[in-house]
Amino acid sequence: MDNTTSPQFPETITKLLLFGWLDYTIFFMMFGFSALIGIYFGCFGTKQSTTAEYLLGSRAMGVFPIAMSLTASHLSGITLLGVPSEMYMYGTQYWACMFTSIIVSIIIIYVYLPVFYTLQLNSSYEYLKLRFDERIRIVALILYVIGTLLHVPLVIYVPALAFNQVSGLDIHLMASIISGICIFYTTIGGLKAVVWTDTLQFIVTLGAMFTVFIIGTSSIGGFANIWHIAEQGDRIEFFNLNLDPTIRTTFWGITIGMTAHWITSLGVNPSSVQRFMAVPSLKKAKLCVVIFGLGMIFTKAISCFSGLIMYAKYKDCDPYTSKQINRPDQILPFYVLDVARSIPGLPGLFVSGVFSTALSTMSAYLNTLAGTIYEDFIRNYMPANTTDTSANNIIKAIVVISGIICVGLIFLVEHLGGVLQISGCFQGAYTGPLLGLFTLGMLFPSVTAKGALYGSVVGLVVMAWIVSGFQYHYIRGTIKYHYKPLSVEKCDSFNITSIIRNITTTSSTDFDLHSQPFFLFRVSFYWYPVIGALIVIVVGLLVTWICKEENENKYNKDLYSPIVHRFVPKNPQQYEIIDQIKNSGNKTDKEEHLLSFTDYNK
Repeated sequence: MDNTTSPQFPETITKLLLFGWLDYTIFFMMFGFSALIGIYFGCFGTKQSTTAEYLLGSRAMGVFPIAMSLTASHLSGITLLGVPSEMYMYGTQYWACMFTSIIVSIIIIYVYLPVFYTLQLNSSYEYLKLRFDERIRIVALILYVIGTLLHVPLVIYVPALAFNQVSGLDIHLMASIISGICIFYTTIGGLKAVVWTDTLQFIVTLGAMFTVFIIGTSSIGGFANIWHIAEQGDRIEFFNLNLDPTIRTTFWGITIGMTAHWITSLGVNPSSVQRFMAVPSLKKAKLCVVIFGLGMIFTKAISCFSGLIMYAKYKDCDPYTSKQINRPDQILPFYVLDVARSIPGLPGLFVSGVFSTALSTMSAYLNTLAGTIYEDFIRNYMPANTTDTSANNIIKAIVVISGIICVGLIFLVEHLGGVLQISGCFQGAYTGPLLGLFTLGMLFPSVTAKGALYGSVVGLVVMAWIVSGFQYHYIRGTIKYHYKPLSVEKCDSFNITSIIRNITTTSSTDFDLHSQPFFLFRVSFYWYPVIGALIVIVVGLLVTWICKEENENKYNKDLYSPIVHRFVPKNPQQYEIIDQIKNSGNKTDKEEHLLSFTDYNK
């Protein structure tokens, strides 16, 4: 770590980087509108009187708000602040996620989405009960609850960190305020409030991102100049084809590793599936995926290029090395307040956008988490005469309790690494096993419940061990990652010529062979979802083969992806009907048997 004494910057600079009254006005107006949307859907109109209305919007939502909600939920503060920081500190290899967006959209449309829409389930985990048994659904539910409770605190912490930078208010106080507003409108408004606030917040976020993008590009001298500066600073890297998985960022790690992660979070995650089920047809659900994919490409591209804009601005006076900011994740709000302070209200608009991403992600996760816990667990123990009002009250209580737990876990998140890295580690521990379970179910008709159970347990244990080992060694400093060169050569407040922060990646040149952590602990977090999914699939297939049990559901095509329907065996009863058709002596009998066969397949 750098032990350089933190310089004392003039008080005037500090004042220039704080919010003004117009910024505060715009900021709080944003949250006021979000709360009003929740009040509208919770207290007027249908008032979310049934469970179907509360969780699925009566399955009559439009394509546009659903697509915007999906994009907004994925475009969290982790993306908005973490991706530009990634570009600034590590270079442009992360930009390969453009390919990932296309691949993920195609796979979701043709592999996973048709199964969920055909079955018309309220929760994606209901599928696991139909395909395997209750035990598998409970395992998946536990994975999802743990993953959500670890991910949401990070989503809240990121904008609270940004607001702390511009206001000086306590991070935990701001996190509590954000969460309170989000819990309020999510609780009373249900899915309709979540979707429409997501849409409003996404528009604000996109406007803020685009405005900062235009101002930054213009202030540096255009695209060509920014690109030239980035090349001189060794930031441009797109096709690092090294197959070594211990290298933090490679083309393969981004395209393959992130494909597995995004399929889990967008293709089988209950939050996404819930919104796909809220539109009235499969065609419209597919259209939502297409629009979402395009939205992801656009927003990721802006976020990535913003990192290069910031590097061009601070190539000779890095605010992280010079201690003007405490974490790399703070560099984007620092930049916005620095270059846009002459434009009244723009800093407030931008920070509102950062907070909006947190609200949209948190609201979607809380709404889905509550619905999933109720549908997949509590509902089984409720009396048969339970009213929709009682069910909705239970779901709302779960939203409140989950939100409070997430706020408490922020104290854990703030002591770990960069937001993109923390997110990759935490989500990698559970997204891989979940993806493995759904992939086993939809693409491997022979796999049994026992195989899926053993595979999921082994996958979860191994991934928890890998993530824990990595975090332990990262905090100790025995695993380090390489920042691109950073300079403070032209910082006026420094008495030294240049400081280069050059933290190197753990490799054979940094440590001798005996001092290196175990190989799996050094694997890049981008590969975690792939490792977890492969463990579940391989163990599941092996256990199924060793036990030689029959899958009781192997004849039901609705449980499998359309791409493997040709490999799903026909039910023996179907063969009997076919034989009757072949052996029928007259045309009338053949037509009757054929009609019977057709009805059976329906």
